[in-house]
Amino acid sequence: MDKKQTKQISVEVDKEQAGGIYSNLALIAHSPSEFILDFARLMPGMPKSKVGARIIMTPQNAKALLKTLEANIQRYEGNFGEIKLPGKAGPQFHIPETKN
Repeated sequence: MDKKQTKQISVEVDKEQAGGIYSNLALIAHSPSEFILDFARLMPGMPKSKVGARIIMTPQNAKALLKTLEANIQRYEGNFGEIKLPGKAGPQFHIPETKN
């Protein structure tokens, strides 16, 4: 059997990035060559939100992110139980409809 070789990488997080950015709203758009993920924070009673971070990825990296997120959510739910999604009330991540 072939053993998968794992490459170990070193990633640094500087002080400005270490605190992270809270997001409860994500807007996703794409073109043939890239996916654009905008992360924002929607506050109760505030009709406007500002993008806190924009991530631009290739379609291949976006799909790899999806698969990695799915695996991590499965592990999380295995440890802590099913993650329940809210109904229509409250902020949520948004998938805009696109016309082909």
